[in-house]
This record gives sequence, structure tokens and C-alpha cells, in this order.
Amino acid sequence: MPQWIRRFFDCQSMIREAQKIDVIPPSREVYGNTFNIAWPSAVESVLVGLVGVIDTMMVGTIGPEAIAAVGITNQPKLIFLAVIMSLNVGVTAVVARKRGEEDAQGANGVLRQSILLSAAFSIVSTIVGVLFAQEIMEFAGAGADILDDATAYFKIIMLGMFFNSLSMTINAAQRGVGRTKIAMRTNLVANGLNVVFNYLLIGGNLGFPRLGVRGAAIATVIGLSVAFLMSVISVLHHGQFLSLRAHGSWRFQGQTMRSLCKVGSSALIEQLCLRFGFFTYAKIVASLGTVAFATHQICMNILSISFSFGDGLSVAASSLVGQSLGAKRADMAIVYGKVCQRMALIIASVLMVCFLFGRRVIMMAFTNDEAVISQGAVIIILIGLICMIQMSQVVIMGCLRGAGDTRFTAAVSLISVAVIRPGSAWLFCYPLALGLMGAWYSLCFDQIIRMVLSMVRFSGGNWTEIKL
Repeated sequence: MPQWIRRFFDCQSMIREAQKIDVIPPSREVYGNTFNIAWPSAVESVLVGLVGVIDTMMVGTIGPEAIAAVGITNQPKLIFLAVIMSLNVGVTAVVARKRGEEDAQGANGVLRQSILLSAAFSIVSTIVGVLFAQEIMEFAGAGADILDDATAYFKIIMLGMFFNSLSMTINAAQRGVGRTKIAMRTNLVANGLNVVFNYLLIGGNLGFPRLGVRGAAIATVIGLSVAFLMSVISVLHHGQFLSLRAHGSWRFQGQTMRSLCKVGSSALIEQLCLRFGFFTYAKIVASLGTVAFATHQICMNILSISFSFGDGLSVAASSLVGQSLGAKRADMAIVYGKVCQRMALIIASVLMVCFLFGRRVIMMAFTNDEAVISQGAVIIILIGLICMIQMSQVVIMGCLRGAGDTRFTAAVSLISVAVIRPGSAWLFCYPLALGLMGAWYSLCFDQIIRMVLSMVRFSGGNWTEIKL
């Protein structure tokens, strides 16, 4: 193996002597610790991403209109989840610090407070989402040919919001203490049930009613409900670091809320910027027509596979960085961040080869419409390049969030996703008349901007000094 490759992956070479606080463990040990936490997180994230992919693939047998109907609900659904997702960033970061400090009582206090907040927000979201489902779909850009199916799908998904939200929050706390296998198992079961009930309810197999797009939504909610029960059971055991049976109060606690809000408030701004940008971007693409949007939705599902791997490593990085900072080892926080990035580059390289050489086969797994397949196969070439950039920036952003540097990540999201992506998408799609390819050029531009800004911030090192 060339010397420069050895040095690139060697943990001792990832940090300057002046930054070292104590002895850096051998590379084998550091990579082993990272892998043990990262692989369940990566599998979990892929499984979460596969919920949408599976629905898209299985309703694809109905036609491009069904694909578009399911796809157009994604961003509105994620807008409603924005508060929960931002709360969970705070939950993982604060619980990881408590784990590093060996403060089990404090960690369980965070768990209880976050469950209460998640329950309250999810109930409100469900009510609003169900009551105004059609208006939301119309605003999202659903045309007359997909509006009824999109509205029905969205209503059913929103009815499962409570179970989804609480499961996500509990799993976020478990990630903070390094128990990433819990979330992996819950999502594995949820996906398995989703596939089974999709088969039974979409096409009406084995005597079940043929419900089409509505059947896909019901199958998803069934899976999420069982995942919720599994997540709750995971925090009901005595003697573990996180346990709802441990002594503690369910009353709101000022210090805990301040810690959560310090990270979560900036994360909320970031989520809102992301959702605004993604929603506007999706609406611009939807205006290109049903076939173009169906192609786009399939390609976004394919891109989400690479994002899911990066997001899983990002979760591991967030947990390891938070625990290292809690243990007063800023040097190890830097090392773990770089190790996660190296692992992301390896996975991205493999995915890029798969995307470039298997693009038509991948498209054919979603649809048999030749117009969609041909256009999508061209876009997948670009996806192969994007995944290298995307996975790197996602991991570095995870490190910064784990340290509590969510103001910076929020600022990057505001600049890149909320402004640059939709603005450049409109420019490329319409004045420059590049159509759907223009939308993907804008996505690539957005990823480059985020990668550069996050790398500069990470290299500066000031994020290691943030107090929670």
C-alpha cells in the first residue's frame, strides 16, 4: 500500500502534536470503536431511507402518477417533522455529553423532557396535517391527476406522526449513549412490515383489499407503530444507562430545557431552512410535469441511499464527538470526525461505481416506463459524482452538530439550501431551459457549497470549545 494512503488513514497523522491532550489510541482501536457504533447507525439510516424507496418501488407498478403522488408528500411531511428532528439533534448531543460525564440521572432527565416535547409537537402536527391535507398538497404542486391520491396518502401518514416522532426521539437518546443497535432493530422490523403490508394492500394480494397508494400509506403506519412499541420497550429495563424506570421527575426542568434549546433552537432554524429549500426545489421540479417529477422522485430515492450511509456515519460521528468532548478529549473528537469521513469516502467510492455501471438496472427496479428510465439513467451518472461530495459534508456536519455547533450548520443551510439550491434550480430549469437536468446541476452546486463551508469550519477547530 502506498505510503500516502497509509498516512491518510492513520489516526496518529490526523491531528497535530499541539492539539493532542493525551495518547491517541492505535488506529485499529479507533476504527473498531467507530465501526461498532457506525454500522448499526448506517444500517438504521438506510432502513429509514428505504421506507420511501420501498413505497416508491411498489407503487411504481401502478404507474408514474402513483410515484409522483407518493413523492410529492415527502417534503410537506418532513416540514411537519422539522421540530422533532431539531429536538432530536439536541437530545443526541446533550445525552452524549451526559454519557461522557457518566451522569445517568441527567441523561434520563433529558429523555423524559424530550418525550414530553415530542408528544406535544406530534399531536399538533397530526391535527393540522389531517385537517388541511388537500390544501397542503395543492400548495406543494400536486396536479389534478395526482391530487386525490396524494391527499389520501398524506392524511394516513400524518395519522402515524405520533408513533414516528416518539420512536425517533427515543432512538436519538439511545444514539447519544452509543446504543445504535436499538434504532437499527426497530427500523428493520418497521421496514419488514412495510414491505409485507405493501404487497398485501397495494395490489390486493392474498385476499386483502386492493388499496393502491392508500395501501402503501397504511403499510408504512403499521411499521412505524410497531417500531414505536419496540423503542419504548428499550427504555423500560432496570440497570441500564437510559431507563424510564430510574428515579426521576417528569416535570419540566429549566436546566435540561436550556441545554436542549441551546442546540435544538439553532437546529430548528437549520431544519426550517432545509425544508423551505427542499420544498421550493421540489415545487419547481413538479412544475416540469408528472413524468419529469416521477423521474426526479426515483432519482432522489436513489440519491437518498448514499445520503443514508452518510447520515448513519454522521450519527456515529455526532455520538463519538459528543462523548469525547464530555470526557474532555477534544483531540479524540477531531480524530473520530476524520475517521468517520474516511469511512464515508470508501463507501461513496463503492456506491459511485455501482451507480455508474448499473444505472439502467436500478431505474428498471422502480418503473417500466421507458421515458422515465432513459432520463433517469442519465441523471444517475451525476448522482455517482454527487454522492462523493454529499457523504463527506454530511459526516462533517454531524461532527459539528454533535459538538453543539448548530448555529453554524443553520447558517450554512440558510445560504446553501434555502437560497442557492432553489434559486439556481429556477435559473437552470427555466431561463437556461435545461429542464430536469438543470435541477440536478443546482443540487450538485448546493452540495459543493456545503462541503467547502463545513470543511473550513471543521478544520478551524473552534467547535471543540462549545459548552452545553
